[in-house]
Amino acid sequence: MSRRIVLSLAAAVVVLGGAGAFAFAHTGEQPLSLTQSTARYTAPDGGRDGSLTFTTEVTSASGVKDAKDVKDVKVLAWPAKSSFAKDGLTAKDMAAVESAVCEPSGEDTLRCSYTTPVSGADAAESPRGTWHVAVLVEAANGTTTLDDKAADFTVA
Repeated sequence: MSRRIVLSLAAAVVVLGGAGAFAFAHTGEQPLSLTQSTARYTAPDGGRDGSLTFTTEVTSASGVKDAKDVKDVKVLAWPAKSSFAKDGLTAKDMAAVESAVCEPSGEDTLRCSYTTPVSGADAAESPRGTWHVAVLVEAANGTTTLDDKAADFTVA
């Protein structure tokens, strides 16, 4: 083989190896993503409380092996006609809200759920119309994913 061909092959191996290492490292740092997000609102009826139930699946390109891969999943329901609609929702806004409970679901997915009761007084004071559910996911490696409109529901 000529020296030029050997050098070209060596350069190609270095370039492809570097690209593969970059792709592997990049995949490991991919933020978590949310799929299959749903919200179900049940209004209070008579003397019984209603509820809000939210579920989502948390996945990543590198796989979510168990709940230790996810540090926290925060959930916040907010009316579409609020200051968040105009100003936007931030991770800081989500700091003090309640967390969902997550359990493994399949090989690389966590299924997270959040349920809260809705009393008659809560429902009477709540704005009518469309509401959104915001979700902030913090991975164990420190990356975060915020979806401010992961799911919608209507308060009639």
